[in-house]
Amino acid sequence: MTLDPITKKEKLFPTHKGNNEDLLALINKTSQILCKWFSDAEKIGPLSNDHNFKCSVPEELGHSTDVLFSEIESLIYSSFNPVHPGSIAHLDPPPLTISILGDLIAAGLNNNLLAHELSPSISLLEDSICKWFSNKLGFTEAAGGIAASGGTLSNLNALVAARNHSGFEEDKNAVFLISEDAHSSFVKCCLIMGLSKNNLIKVKTDDNGCMDIDDLKKTIDKCYEKGKKIFSIVATLGTTIRGAIDPIEEISKICKDRKIWLHIDGSIGGIFAITKIPINGIRNVKFANSITINPQKILGITKTSSILLVSDIEVLQKTFSTGLPYISTEINILNRGELGIQGSRPAEIIKLWLGLRFLGMQGIQNVLSSSIEKRKFFENNINTKKYLLFSGPLHIISFIPRGMNKNESDAWTLKKRATLMNNNFMLSRPIFKNRYLLRAVLGNYNTGEKQINELIKLLN
Repeated sequence: MTLDPITKKEKLFPTHKGNNEDLLALINKTSQILCKWFSDAEKIGPLSNDHNFKCSVPEELGHSTDVLFSEIESLIYSSFNPVHPGSIAHLDPPPLTISILGDLIAAGLNNNLLAHELSPSISLLEDSICKWFSNKLGFTEAAGGIAASGGTLSNLNALVAARNHSGFEEDKNAVFLISEDAHSSFVKCCLIMGLSKNNLIKVKTDDNGCMDIDDLKKTIDKCYEKGKKIFSIVATLGTTIRGAIDPIEEISKICKDRKIWLHIDGSIGGIFAITKIPINGIRNVKFANSITINPQKILGITKTSSILLVSDIEVLQKTFSTGLPYISTEINILNRGELGIQGSRPAEIIKLWLGLRFLGMQGIQNVLSSSIEKRKFFENNINTKKYLLFSGPLHIISFIPRGMNKNESDAWTLKKRATLMNNNFMLSRPIFKNRYLLRAVLGNYNTGEKQINELIKLLN
């Protein structure tokens, strides 16, 4: 049987012969559109006012790249633009330039991190980067990790491993503890693990948004009195509303005494722990059994970039290994698809590797410390007599007018956010303790004192 030759004008796949000029032309044209969009950010704003994008679906016959490029341009110009200096609503900074290239390389290679034979150099790269992170955090040589598509999945990998390690994987009384300000994705983790919301126990936070140690101790005692089996306590290194850091050292001592797995959700603040930035309590991550870090949230590593690090890599192997019967595996070769829930995985580690190599430790520290300085600048210049502030040691600050009841402040945040958007400042409007706040995430490297002063004028 012979296959009919492809008659389409553009080549469908890269060729093993010739110079792939068609692909090069497509990449160049796409790059030009994308770079122009970055350059146009100042006049467009964080969100485009053009709502004319129409999603076209596949038809019987395919379309030429000329047709597709007009749709690509419409798609791009109707998107959220993180490059704009007023884009300070969420943990979505501008993309690190070299990281964009990493995405291109990963797509071009199309290697699969499921198995070593499908990604020999990249498997080695991922292992090396995870060990580098582990070393920076103070873990031992037994440590390692795995990349995943987002912090929710990294946290889920950790919790599944913790439950399996505890021996409570089939126990309906198995529970894990988080603070009341922990990320909402832990509810999803519960559902995926076959647990009910009753298996997720919340511990009170103090006035600074940190897990209350006294309440933690009381909660643990109550769990044991009710016959519950605690397989993990989750400490948060950087809460979403104010960037608060739980007292990790004190929590770790409790976990060690009780033989409970300590997981740190460092999706927001974990990256700070590899630097010398003086942040109280951040050096204590070495006491954890596992930690999630999301370099995408501030370093600008393009999405997605999340890693789970564990103090003992064998725990992940024992939890997730299936043997991969359809893969030819050499002795002493670890297939990294056996270290987490995901099987097939793209080579996302390339962009993290390139970003870290490009920045170096000094560059990483400069990016992170500048974000903290911007938060401090905002905090020092906003009218604190007028606003109640919620902040921590990182780069996130939320606020609300003083003296308003819930209905008044909810209405104010809605109206003020719209006013700020009209002036090209995109802040978020999260709900916290049943009340809406405004939140600024000052991790946008393009945001400077000039823009922060303009924002404060609009608020004061």
